[in-house]
Amino acid sequence: MKRNFIIIITLFFITSCASSPTGRNQLMLVSPEQAISSSKTAYVETLKPLDVEGKVDNHPELTKRIKLITGRLITQAIKQYPFAKNWGWQVKVIDDPKTINAWCMAGGKMAIYTGLINELNATNDEIAQVMGHEISHALAHHTAEQMSIAMATQVGIMGIGLAVKDSKYSSMALSGTALAASLAIKLPNSRTAESEADRMGIEIAAKSGYNPNAAVTLWQKMDKANKDKPPEFLSTHPNPENRQATLKSLIPKMMKYYQQKKEYPVYPL
Repeated sequence: MKRNFIIIITLFFITSCASSPTGRNQLMLVSPEQAISSSKTAYVETLKPLDVEGKVDNHPELTKRIKLITGRLITQAIKQYPFAKNWGWQVKVIDDPKTINAWCMAGGKMAIYTGLINELNATNDEIAQVMGHEISHALAHHTAEQMSIAMATQVGIMGIGLAVKDSKYSSMALSGTALAASLAIKLPNSRTAESEADRMGIEIAAKSGYNPNAAVTLWQKMDKANKDKPPEFLSTHPNPENRQATLKSLIPKMMKYYQQKKEYPVYPL
């Protein structure tokens, strides 16, 4: 039984691989479509209590500003990645002055907190870098990838449970399955995924008319904020020491896109 289980799981993993937009191999036990469907429900559930408290889109001018910036980014994202055309993109501004964070679920369901904008005194270019980065997580199917990692963890623990079914550790292994899956979904993105989102995001922002130099100034501000209390943004975004240097190395190429002044259509949000 143990041998058959291992064979089945091995074949399952082999047939569940995909490639990200940058060509990186990804484990995809959960399809992007499944992740998008789950995210639609999660988005509503996440925003509902905040909306009841009057914390969603309650600053008209700020909301308008964020929708303009994000709308330009989405237009460019769809141009580069046509599969995202019918995602039903949304962005909400959450009024929480103490939270420095932003996120984008699968399918383009986004939010940004007033704390990130105000505490960092973020410029339009810097906000574009944040949202471009988050949009890129969705475009690269990182949500589905994280859910797949959680599922793989769950299957692995099930395998351990089967392997030790006659021992005192069996119930411990199996009882930890749901917990492991939950924790895996909430884990920070890998450094590989973060680098991927950095690279994709700075290009989307530059092609949308936002200065790529802001990618560096944004992280400088994040580092400064981190000296007092780590922003929540950093808790889910690993910040290796060479991140600023890597982004800085991309600027010369990105400036060529940025300097091509043109009309920038805004996706209706």
